[in-house]
Amino acid sequence: MEVEEATTSTTGDGDTTDRAFSTAHSGALYRFKQQNLPDWRPALTPGSVITIFLVMGFFFIPMGLVCLHASESVVEIAYRYDVDCVPESYKNDKVAYIKDSSVSKNCTRRIRVDKYMKAPIFVYYELDNFYQNHRRYVKSRNDKQLLYGLKQKDIGSCDPVQTTNGLPILPCGLIAWSLFNDSFNFARRTEPLKLNRKNISWQSDREHKFGKDVYPFNFQNGSLIGGGSLDPKVPLSEQEDLIVWMRTAALPKFRKLYGVIEVDLDANDVVSIHIANNYNTYSFGGRKRVVLTTSKWLGAGKNSFLGLAYLVTGTSSLLLSILFALIHVRNPRPHGHST
Repeated sequence: MEVEEATTSTTGDGDTTDRAFSTAHSGALYRFKQQNLPDWRPALTPGSVITIFLVMGFFFIPMGLVCLHASESVVEIAYRYDVDCVPESYKNDKVAYIKDSSVSKNCTRRIRVDKYMKAPIFVYYELDNFYQNHRRYVKSRNDKQLLYGLKQKDIGSCDPVQTTNGLPILPCGLIAWSLFNDSFNFARRTEPLKLNRKNISWQSDREHKFGKDVYPFNFQNGSLIGGGSLDPKVPLSEQEDLIVWMRTAALPKFRKLYGVIEVDLDANDVVSIHIANNYNTYSFGGRKRVVLTTSKWLGAGKNSFLGLAYLVTGTSSLLLSILFALIHVRNPRPHGHST
């Protein structure tokens, strides 16, 4: 009797174990791990494909028109000054002009505002034919030195601009060395226009990529001088011209923010631009512009690319839907037919 009970009890426990094992192995998690879940493959019928392309067309075309309207409503003035600011005697040798320190690099030009420009008005400098995306140029920097200063000993990545007088250049590298150093001041009639040059860089860059106690004590002190200089009494985290410049551009034609005019400009206003034309773009055939632009919800400056991309996508989708509909009407194909 005792043996039979034990056998019965063992059999009962075995059934329980089997049921638990079966439940565990039939759960969704187990089947997911074993890649045994049932798959789902939508059947793309001619009607569904035509509908999808129609919806895409009706969505993207209006979006493209909205983006184009926003871009066209931006008021922008771009003035090229690298040629106009060269004296007549140096027109045939611009490189000699920019290298001659005895020749004044200051010039004043006037532009007329065609349409009302609502503040804030963003001021950019634009460089063309300047390849900041060149591999050697992009690599010639040291991000840890920008953050920690002389505590960062290994600056081999800054080649060929690394040391001066036996000390590491701070900041080192070609990018910092070629810092843009033209300057602009604006006036309307006889009234100077205040140009706000604070907060022109990314806040994340100021707070996390450039040291608050790192000072450019020996920048541009070597035998080979590049672009602009830096105030040795101001930490790198507050040198916003440098911070903006160090965020390299992907294309040879680019704009970088210089400042913000915080007053409105009326139509037909004449704005005087006082330019210090110091930056040498003449050696490589570069071009320089100063740009004044308003902003919309798409951002500052005119940019039709997004609107045109939406229009091309929507129009293509609409044309494809019409084409597929005509083909389906002319040669209908039953659902599930494989040939």
